[in-house]
Amino acid sequence: MFPLRDNNPTRTRPLLTLALIAVNLAVFFMWQPSAFWLLDPGRPSMEQQEAFLYAHAVVPCEVMQGHALDARERSSGVCSDMPGTPLLPEKHVYAAVVASLFLHGSLFHIASNMWFLWIFGNNMEEALGRLRYLGFYLAGGIVATLAFVLAQAGQTAPLVGASGAIAAVLGGYLALFPTRRIIGLVGIWPVPVPAALFLGLWFFGQFVTQESNVAWQAHAAGFAFGFIVILMMRTPLRARLRHLHA
Repeated sequence: MFPLRDNNPTRTRPLLTLALIAVNLAVFFMWQPSAFWLLDPGRPSMEQQEAFLYAHAVVPCEVMQGHALDARERSSGVCSDMPGTPLLPEKHVYAAVVASLFLHGSLFHIASNMWFLWIFGNNMEEALGRLRYLGFYLAGGIVATLAFVLAQAGQTAPLVGASGAIAAVLGGYLALFPTRRIIGLVGIWPVPVPAALFLGLWFFGQFVTQESNVAWQAHAAGFAFGFIVILMMRTPLRARLRHLHA
C-alpha cells in the first residue's frame, strides 16, 4: 500500500518540511554526481559516483574504527582488525553520520522518501513547532544510522538516505495520530485506513522483507525512537494542537 495523502489538515504552513525537502533535492541534483549520470550516462562514471559516496557518506566500519577505510578494506569489502593507512585521511567519519541523511542512491529513493516526508512531516512540524521538529528529525536520523552501524559494524559499503529520519517522523505520527485516516493506493484503488494500521504494517514489514539493499535496521530503530519520544510528549503536544485548531 502506497500512501496518497492523509486526512489530517494543518493550520500552519509546513515551511521546515518544505525546506528539508528542498535541501535533499538540492543535494541530490546539484551536488551528488548520480543525478548527472541519470541525465547523461557517460558523465560521470559509476566509479566516480562510488568515490563520492565513500568520501561523504557514513560507512559502519569507519565509524567503529574512527577513521576512513584503507585500500585493502575498500577492495576486499572486509573491515580489518588491523587497518592500514586511510585512503581518505581528511574524511570526518562522524560528520558523515549527518551528511548521509541528505544523500540518496537513486531517483526513486529520493522521490519516495520525500513523498513520505511531505505526507507525514507537516503534521509533526505543526505539533512540535519548527525548532523542536528539526531537532527531532535530525536526532531520529542519527539514532537510526547509529543503530545500523552497531548492527552492521563490519560493513564497508556506504549508507545513504533520509529514511531513518523519516521513519522517526512516521513513528511520531503513529504515537500522536493513530486514528487519522491514510488514503493508500491498493492496486489502482484508493483505500482509507487508520494510521495505526498503515504505519503498523509499514513497521512490521521492515522485519519481514529485510532486503539486502535496504537498511531495515535503521528504519526500525528510527521508527521506534520517534514513537517513544512522541509518546512521552503526547499530552502537551495534543494540548498545543487543540490550541492551534481552536
